[in-house]
Amino acid sequence: MNTADTSILNAQTVTEVKHWNDRLFSFRVTRPESLRFRSGEFTMIGLPEDTKKPLKRAYSIASPSWDDELEFYSIKVTDGPLTSRLQKIKVGDQIIVQPKPVGTLVLDALLPGKRLYMFATGTGVAPFASLIRDPELYDRFDEIILTHTCRHVEELGYSQNLIKSLSNDPLIGEIAENKVRYYPTITQEEFTPRGRITQLIESGQLFSDLNVSPLDAETDRAMICGSMGLNKDLKAICQQAGLTEGSNSRPGSFVLEKAFVD
Repeated sequence: MNTADTSILNAQTVTEVKHWNDRLFSFRVTRPESLRFRSGEFTMIGLPEDTKKPLKRAYSIASPSWDDELEFYSIKVTDGPLTSRLQKIKVGDQIIVQPKPVGTLVLDALLPGKRLYMFATGTGVAPFASLIRDPELYDRFDEIILTHTCRHVEELGYSQNLIKSLSNDPLIGEIAENKVRYYPTITQEEFTPRGRITQLIESGQLFSDLNVSPLDAETDRAMICGSMGLNKDLKAICQQAGLTEGSNSRPGSFVLEKAFVD
């Protein structure tokens, strides 16, 4: 079977598109029957018009593993090789979805703990949108703290909507209401709290605002998904607190995602 045939085989239909602002959008597509994934994983997606050699990029799956469809959350880049065209999709269009998801932001890569921090910036909130709707998360942790750092307030729309929708979730609505805490931060506009999440951790403001103790390797676990620079800084902060990096083969106290889109 040639590359073009394989692409057609993996094509899925767009069922919903939502533009949050001029820089961000989300979309839902049909789910391949063969696709099985753990909440928090990512897969490669592309456009079927690239028949000779489809350009694909890694996208975290934003829907939970039990969902009948797949959801993705993306930036819009004017000259981005893929996103410049992907942002123009409409309901009924087709998207290539590679049915082999992978990733490190999975519960299996973490040791048991009391509190789980989900540190996200920008579209890095996508894998947490998947995990936070997974019933298994609430069996493993007593408290889940989702932090979402963006440059502008309007960029919080996706995560704000996610948090509001949890109470109506058919599987975890009542549980999530008592366990999930949301901590949005903004870096380039007046907002409370304002600043990079790393600054708010190092100053202690994050912990005082939430009335919790500083990072503790005995009780706290962390998942990190953002820019390469932020991931590196948060990794150092976690290690300084005594947390160890985990993987699918060797669970630890924190994990970070290493896949990015253009």
